[in-house]
Amino acid sequence: MIQSGKSDKIKVLVVDDSAVVRQVLQAALSQDPALEVIGAAADPLFAMERMKRQWPDVIVLDVEMPRMDGITFLGQLMREHPTPVIICSTLTEKGAATTLQALAAGAVHVITKPTVGIRDFLLDSANDLIAAVKTAARANMSNLRRSSPPVHQVQAAAVPASAEAMLRTTERIVAMGTSTGGTQALETVLTALPRVCAPIAIVQHMPAMFTAAFAERLNGLCQIEVREAKDGDRLLPGLALIAPGGKHLKLVRQGAQYYAEVFDGPLVNRHRPSVDVLFRSASQVVGRNGIGIIMTGMGGDGARGLKLMRDAGATTMAQDEASCVVFGMPKEAIKLDAADRVGGFPEIVELIRQA
Repeated sequence: MIQSGKSDKIKVLVVDDSAVVRQVLQAALSQDPALEVIGAAADPLFAMERMKRQWPDVIVLDVEMPRMDGITFLGQLMREHPTPVIICSTLTEKGAATTLQALAAGAVHVITKPTVGIRDFLLDSANDLIAAVKTAARANMSNLRRSSPPVHQVQAAAVPASAEAMLRTTERIVAMGTSTGGTQALETVLTALPRVCAPIAIVQHMPAMFTAAFAERLNGLCQIEVREAKDGDRLLPGLALIAPGGKHLKLVRQGAQYYAEVFDGPLVNRHRPSVDVLFRSASQVVGRNGIGIIMTGMGGDGARGLKLMRDAGATTMAQDEASCVVFGMPKEAIKLDAADRVGGFPEIVELIRQA
């Protein structure tokens, strides 16, 4: 029989085939008195036995394990007992594709770990891990249970924007920012857009190595073209550019044309890329012709930048609480009166279509 326990602490279960990782994660999480590590398992089968006795509030899960991989386990969880899951994945190109499958299947957040120096890395990242667990515990799992958008929104194959459309110039630019829960949110919005729409620049909080795979996945689902932004890319109708992990993205203007500038720089709001960096640049170079949209995510990155966009005359929107996985970033934007409208996915899609 599953016991929920009477403790107010957030109960965490660690599932990883590495004994070192299990030990370090337990030590790191136990530093915070608000968390209680109720156990650690070497693979999902051991985890399921442990969960029969006490169900966790959050699971920290590896993806590559013996007997049952993390993706299969995650899918089973989401079908039978939706539970917030944080993926703890090795930072490799192969791992990036697998981790994106996990996010699509309902994982809340990703913590990357290197192939060497894991102990020191995880100990140094303890604060970020603790914050991720606390955020995951508050996640609205009902908004993460679907693994893909409705069928009618997805084409069997991506249809590239016409050459004529790509040659046209528009002064309407959409800037979007999102974090926790954003991979599914962006998939829902972008797959609903027609192949010709206003240019879109996106910051999704995501580690390096993952954004290219994420953009490639979306490009295969969407009618519009989606790719990872490169320095000097021109923003064109029917094109969405996603900021590379570990790099900032801002907009620059040359005459009537807009370009992406991808660059290194210090963390902004503890993030790189930062939504505020993108929104701030949009307020400066796009002004009232801009559309700023802030979506699901923890923290307040993007709120001040969205306010700058609104003050510059741009149309601004915050995702509503009902459709967010984590109503953090939109909530902070609303507090600052940065959004002139609040809505869910249909309203966000319609706003972009009208542009």
